[in-house]
Amino acid sequence: MTNHHLDNLKSRPNRATTPDLQYVAPGVWALRNVFVNLFFVRQEPSSGPWVLVDAGLPGAAGKIRHAAETLFGEASRPEAIIMTHGHFDHAGALKTLAEHWDVPVYAHRLELPYLTGRSSYPPPDPTVGGGAMAVMSVLYPKAPYDLGNRVHELPADGSVPQLPGWRWLHTPGHTPGHVSFFRESDRLLLVGDAFVTVEQESAIAVWEQRQEVHGPPKYFTCDWQAARSSVEMLAQLKPAIAATGHGVAMRGDALQQELEQLAREFDRLAVPAHGRYVSQPARADESGVVSVPPPVLNPRTPLLVGATAAVVGLAAYAILAQRRNGSNKHLKRRKQNRMRHHHLDQPEAYVSGVIDPFAPTDESDYNPYHPI
Repeated sequence: MTNHHLDNLKSRPNRATTPDLQYVAPGVWALRNVFVNLFFVRQEPSSGPWVLVDAGLPGAAGKIRHAAETLFGEASRPEAIIMTHGHFDHAGALKTLAEHWDVPVYAHRLELPYLTGRSSYPPPDPTVGGGAMAVMSVLYPKAPYDLGNRVHELPADGSVPQLPGWRWLHTPGHTPGHVSFFRESDRLLLVGDAFVTVEQESAIAVWEQRQEVHGPPKYFTCDWQAARSSVEMLAQLKPAIAATGHGVAMRGDALQQELEQLAREFDRLAVPAHGRYVSQPARADESGVVSVPPPVLNPRTPLLVGATAAVVGLAAYAILAQRRNGSNKHLKRRKQNRMRHHHLDQPEAYVSGVIDPFAPTDESDYNPYHPI
């Protein structure tokens, strides 16, 4: 990596310069939950019902409800929860939230086995390299969630429940039933993990939230040929804004250039040099996983065991700190919400002393093509 490239990355938005709850585009906000993003999406940019896209890590329900109160007022609830996919970091608080709000959940039909208790996902692959987040994948929760009859198949016509003007796109590879969501009016793409804007395998990059386009998280991607096709399809959309499941949202020329490069050079930039699913994908159907290739051994993996233990401790500390901080500030937030939630259709540029790079500062900033 050249010094020029490093300087370019340092000048971009990152964890230190972006708030956890941030404006993405008219009617769309992102919430960063430790290392994963979820989204609040309104039917109309400044009013009307809203839906939640993805549901964060286990234990995140309180933080997500607080963010919803901040945006939409106390006792507000979504019309639905819509899933890009059901991995533990996207569906960890799903059952708690769906039951608390008493709302339906929607996912692709090939994702339903993992949300109805019928099948676990293909095993993660800690041998793909890239850093401690990959090695640590052997410890990530693997059991399926069981939403019962609360979860429904996304409409076959590509429409998105409760979100007119949006369409869902089947983007398999990371999971069999992975989907992304696209709003044609401003070319806004909610990607999920079909590609991401952080090097998700690296614990350091994840902690800093270095903003650059990368392929899907390698340790969970179980079909690299399908993943390549999905990235190629999304690049053809030429999104003006891409909000991904991991990393800070990107827009403009940098996004399109890096996404087009990823599509052109996917095998070099995204596919690991070795790994369980590199030569042979996992097979799945509407009942769940049908077959998986045998595991492979990466001789470097044992050298990262110590690093994995350190990252586990860091992650546990971060989650505990988040919960403790959220508990201490709950009453203060509720009071603040009552005073200011009606102003959040135009979020403040400064939140808790950091800059939200997507906060509109005047009416022209609502135009997605208006230069930043």
